Amino acid sequence: MTDQPIQIRISRLEGFDPGVPLPAYGTIGSAGSDVRANLPAEERSEGLVIPARGVRLVPLGFALEVPFGHEAQIRSRSGLALKHGVAVLNSPGTIDSDYRGQVGVILVNHGSSDFMVRHGDRVAQMVIGPVIRAEFTETVALDETERGAGGFGSTGVD
Repeated sequence: MTDQPIQIRISRLEGFDPGVPLPAYGTIGSAGSDVRANLPAEERSEGLVIPARGVRLVPLGFALEVPFGHEAQIRSRSGLALKHGVAVLNSPGTIDSDYRGQVGVILVNHGSSDFMVRHGDRVAQMVIGPVIRAEFTETVALDETERGAGGFGSTGVD
């Protein structure tokens, strides 16, 4: 962890509840900041149901300005995954530095019971990290390695 935090500009979106906390770290050692559901006015009282084995997009009510050379990753909260089978479907979801739209979380309910997301619930965590861009060079052959082309499970189970 660096001594100087990176600055992330954040903008609350019109029509969403300004009382829902913006992303915040739970502890001094947290790698991810908690992000919370910010439901539209018509869904706030009843919440948003993710049916068993279903998928829903959960709005967060804000947009970000991630600095060039960085990304924001949206990841599952371990407690939701363990206790309810609820996880970020495209984990980690990436928010690119040039995206300025609403940030949302795609949650999947792997459980056998419906899961209720209530307005203001912590639904995921957001990790900010550097991005390394690659330059791809076409070639006829690749260097040999001991593993070679062995894929899925080729190195054993232990």
